[in-house]
Amino acid sequence: MTVLTRSEELILLSVWKLQAEAYGAAIRNHLSDVTGEDWPVASVYGPLDRLAGRGFVKTRMGEPTPERGGRRKRYFKLTAKGVAALNHIRAIQDKMWASLPVAGVGTRS
Repeated sequence: MTVLTRSEELILLSVWKLQAEAYGAAIRNHLSDVTGEDWPVASVYGPLDRLAGRGFVKTRMGEPTPERGGRRKRYFKLTAKGVAALNHIRAIQDKMWASLPVAGVGTRS
């Protein structure tokens, strides 16, 4: 299985968290809220398109809304393959963290 980038991981986690409300702007806002960083539009939509292409998320189009000038929102949903990718990256991170010595204990400056 391909290892996710950190951005891809955070985007997939946001899609999972937001569930039925997972569309581009909501995902971007969630990422900004959680990380405290501004996420440029391209840093969300580009990876979302790649994740959809790899089968980690599926997309559907919502109904047109007057607030958006008649445009439709594109919603994202995590797939079983996306969950498997998240579990894979989490297992890798758990192994990496478990192998570290305790920081600051028994070390000299």
